[in-house]
Amino acid sequence: MHIPPFDNANQPIVDVDHPLVPLNYFNIVNLRAGEVFDYRLDGYETCIVPATGTVTVETGGQTFADIGHRGTDVWDGDPEGVYVPTDTGARITARTDTEVFVAGARFAETLKPFAVRKDDLDLVQYGSDDTKTHRKIKHILGAGHHDRVGRLLVSELFTVGAGGWSGFPSHKHDTDRLPDETRHDETYNFRFKPDYGSGLQMLQREDNEPGDAYHIMNRSTVLIDKGYHPCCALPGYEMYYFTILGGLSQRSLKQYFQPTHAEQLHTIPGIMDMVAKFK
Repeated sequence: MHIPPFDNANQPIVDVDHPLVPLNYFNIVNLRAGEVFDYRLDGYETCIVPATGTVTVETGGQTFADIGHRGTDVWDGDPEGVYVPTDTGARITARTDTEVFVAGARFAETLKPFAVRKDDLDLVQYGSDDTKTHRKIKHILGAGHHDRVGRLLVSELFTVGAGGWSGFPSHKHDTDRLPDETRHDETYNFRFKPDYGSGLQMLQREDNEPGDAYHIMNRSTVLIDKGYHPCCALPGYEMYYFTILGGLSQRSLKQYFQPTHAEQLHTIPGIMDMVAKFK
């Protein structure tokens, strides 16, 4: 499902118990310097990530000051974030004008809050210019925080260079059938550089059967409930997408690669290192 760009007025774009991706939650909060935003979610753990600007987050009796240092856009520096436990109130105070992503996953237990600073990020770069798959991933809640989080994975993905494919070889994660695959609902929010760039999100629900394709633009949101889902940027444009994964039965993601294209795993440098970080 494609949700075109719109002014969500600080209301959830993907609310709790969404009919397509019930394991996910997603909000974009825009604040002027000095403004405050409060929230509390029953049954969902969350992560606060400034897309731009700087915030202070109060949650679980702790204060995490000066989170985020990016200026004009998501390419302007590295992300930072704060993990907010399930059923725990959070207050976001804008230190500067800011745009904030709030990513969530369904999880019943209440853990402990913590901050993720830029030095704590899990970084992966893989693919190649020759295969048109060159990209960089900045894991905010990745393998390095596995024991401190319930079901939520949060990352930022960048195409390296102008144009190219991401999420290829095509894979899915819509069914719990270990050891081959896990059920993880997924939500994306896209950005392009320059911001008038655009791209394509494919969603093929059955191998070798026609699927759907969505024209994604700057600030498009895409919900991945079922099927294989590669995406690409038009030549001449850089693409970014904020990624939320929520697992049904475990946090570690087990991707099932589309049989028709699985041999491409052997052509893309470093792809298995990428796979290993989603846990």
